[in-house]
Amino acid sequence: MKDNRYGDEFQQRSKYRRGHLPGHRLDFHSKPSTYKQHESVIKSVDLPSNHEFRIDSFIKVLKDRRSRRAFSPDAITLQDLSTLLKFTTGTRSGNISRDNFHFRHVPSAGGLFPHETYVIANRVEGISRGLYHYNIPKESLDLLKTGDHEKTLARICLDQDMAYLCAAGFLWVAIIPRSKWKYLQRCYRYIYMDIGHVGQNFYLVSEALKLACCTIGAIYDDEGNEFIGLDGIDETLVYAGVVGKPS
Repeated sequence: MKDNRYGDEFQQRSKYRRGHLPGHRLDFHSKPSTYKQHESVIKSVDLPSNHEFRIDSFIKVLKDRRSRRAFSPDAITLQDLSTLLKFTTGTRSGNISRDNFHFRHVPSAGGLFPHETYVIANRVEGISRGLYHYNIPKESLDLLKTGDHEKTLARICLDQDMAYLCAAGFLWVAIIPRSKWKYLQRCYRYIYMDIGHVGQNFYLVSEALKLACCTIGAIYDDEGNEFIGLDGIDETLVYAGVVGKPS
């Protein structure tokens, strides 16, 4: 029987031990790009930039936040989708440091932000159904595949009904070289932490917008990678989220 203790081995081998830190000099000439840009785009949709929240108080958002797996058949607005994208993996407009570093709304190890966001739009007002990539620098959605993909999203998410019924599905992809450039093999620890920060903002923003949402870690990795067009090594699907109007 094949040894399935690969997680235990990684946890031990990736530990930092005093006096035995890995020797590594950063080569800024080989630093991976901060953002992914797709060359083959069917069309690009500019996202609304006027973000407002429908909340009574922040403490109420924190208290009411929870996973909701039932959605109404109503569409969400492009404004709501834009706000979710902006405050999960988007940049803080105008907040740029002296070295041209773009701050964001979630923390990230080394400020590397090793993730990209893809959206499956099932019912979003103002845009057609399809698979989109969130173009962060341009604050737009790039359409990569047209058509209905709710069944595909459900299959990727272990055939869960909520992924079929949601108005939109978020697919968060890890860009391994962005973090590995600095942290070597320990980067995987930080990547999952970073994606967790994104997921928490996804919940809080959804709650503030009076939307229902749930994140999903149970995914068929290779099926998701094939659908998006990823190699599953340097770029790989690691997390999903579904959102819609509450039932």
